[in-house]
Amino acid sequence: MNFNSAVAVAILAFFLVAAPARSQTAPVSGEPVKLADLLVEAERNNPQIHAARHAWEAAKQTPGQVSTLPDPQFVLQHLSVGSPRPFAGYTNSDFAYLGLGFSQDIPYPGKLRLRGEVAKKDADVSQQQYESVRRVVLTELKAAYYALAYLSKRRAILEGDRQLLQQVEQAAEARYRSGIGNQQEIIQSQLQQTKLLREVTENELERAKIEAGLKQLLNRQQSSPDLEAIELSESAMTYSYDQLLSAAKTGNPEIAGAQKTLEKQGLQVDLAKKDFYPDFNLQYMWQRTYPTQFRAYYMLTFGVRVPIYRKRKQQPELAQAEADQNRARSEYEMQSQHVAFDLRQQYLDAEKSEELLKIYREGLIPQARAELQAGLAAYQSNRLDFQALLNSFLDVLKLDEEYWQTLSQHETSLSQIEGITGLSLR
Repeated sequence: MNFNSAVAVAILAFFLVAAPARSQTAPVSGEPVKLADLLVEAERNNPQIHAARHAWEAAKQTPGQVSTLPDPQFVLQHLSVGSPRPFAGYTNSDFAYLGLGFSQDIPYPGKLRLRGEVAKKDADVSQQQYESVRRVVLTELKAAYYALAYLSKRRAILEGDRQLLQQVEQAAEARYRSGIGNQQEIIQSQLQQTKLLREVTENELERAKIEAGLKQLLNRQQSSPDLEAIELSESAMTYSYDQLLSAAKTGNPEIAGAQKTLEKQGLQVDLAKKDFYPDFNLQYMWQRTYPTQFRAYYMLTFGVRVPIYRKRKQQPELAQAEADQNRARSEYEMQSQHVAFDLRQQYLDAEKSEELLKIYREGLIPQARAELQAGLAAYQSNRLDFQALLNSFLDVLKLDEEYWQTLSQHETSLSQIEGITGLSLR
């Protein structure tokens, strides 16, 4: 082996030793921000969360309104005699009078209470919708944060790859000048450099999209400084699926909202049955004729509004309420199944990625590096060509990139589980 070949082997040996250390350091474009700080900021500034919270606060104002008696009506009454003019006839008739009174509508006992309870259930549903929106926003933020952390790590790997491939290209040129290598090796190195440049560009474009999404969730200006995520670390799954499912049944806002809707529709059925009973009206009137020698008149009137069109009003209303109750029951069951399915999918994804991370750490990455070491020895003894050695080296770098991508997917699955169950898995 001549001097140039020895130099190339020495350079590649340096790559093998330096690759693991290089992949652990990412270039920083700004001060890394903690995920917990971004979550607090999103809860404070996100307009979707604000809108859902205001809707809940508005719904809480309804029960008191609908459970209160209708406003009374006050009446000023005048009877004139012999002339349509107001207050005429006092001097020529004993029948002209002035009256003051009021009337009050009184729903059948229990109706107001039921209306208030229905409105209270509506407010409870709005509360669960607010919680659902809050969790969706925070889950989206977590997923974007983990994606940004992965892309930052991938950027570091690609930048390191580009520097190392430049060294490989120089080694190939040295072999070509010494007469051992060929021009194809140089062209392959240059092609790999161009492909790597393309991946770097695509990575930065994807980072820009993720950052734009994060700023939207945080309600920041798109022109604000770029965000930098802290390096990912693996979080262990400490709950079984049955434990997570039990937590979801009691803490998932979608299930809780469907349950509150079902309870509301049950109250609507009770209220529709109450509409078969009459409502009442109470009136009281004071009347005074002009000649003061006549005593004042006092009139009390009690009226009943009788529901005589039951087949056209009350019965269809009851049938509608019962149909809505059955629909709400089916939607509750559907929502429970949907949550269980989503939770199962995310749990399996988390389990799978956890196993893959172990395979990468304990199997694929060490084996690929051992293969590269064996390739270096074979290259020294002219039993391995340059392309095979380059492929072995790129395998090590590619597996390192896949490891961090899998770690990002693992943390994203855990964040989805947190959103479904309301638990904190970190």
